[in-house]
Amino acid sequence: MSGRGRTHRLWGVRTTWTTVGDGEFFCPGCGGDRNYARRAGRQRLTVLGIPVAGRGAVGPVVQCASCSEEFGVEALDRPTTVRFSAMLRDAVHTVALAVLAAGGTSSRTVTAAAAATVRSAGFEDCTEDQLTHLVEALSADSGRYLAQETEAGTDCPYSATLAIELHEALEPLAPHLAPAGRESLLLQGARIALADGPYNAAERDVLGTVGAALQLGGEDAARLLAAAARTPS
Repeated sequence: MSGRGRTHRLWGVRTTWTTVGDGEFFCPGCGGDRNYARRAGRQRLTVLGIPVAGRGAVGPVVQCASCSEEFGVEALDRPTTVRFSAMLRDAVHTVALAVLAAGGTSSRTVTAAAAATVRSAGFEDCTEDQLTHLVEALSADSGRYLAQETEAGTDCPYSATLAIELHEALEPLAPHLAPAGRESLLLQGARIALADGPYNAAERDVLGTVGAALQLGGEDAARLLAAAARTPS
């Protein structure tokens, strides 16, 4: 048995790790934001503990600085809780601006609803005037005029710039939201649009874009918007 034991230790594989980056991530093991080291390794065949031949690269892996557990680099795709909160706050702000651009800012009820929604999302100092000025500035930048009392059947007045911003703000966020979270975000926009009465055509168009960017099916989005319209404000 002693001979077999010595034979077993004649050769082996050794992995040498090198830290190639670091940062902060959401650690699946700890369940919170932690520092990490991104590590790449190389394997070598050893004989009597001496490296004699390379066996190629391994990894890279992400190692948590707190629990030391290692994960695939796809763990970095999940935003930190701080980043997630910022993404959600920006998404609500963008949706509110898009709905205002579609329906106009002449209704004090609508602008008040939009400002309250944005404040609840984390922009505590947001005012109606700030949102109105932002919508006007975006409208001027896009070469369009802000819609005032848009009637059903007219072309959608909200700018192509805001349509792009909706996709940029919502599409990266959608995979990290539960279905209820995506629905809630769409309904926040719906409640702003409904603050002064039924949706107009432009508002429906915007909310449809919101639903698509949030990866909600067309039928699901339509069902949610219809239910919101039937709910007393």
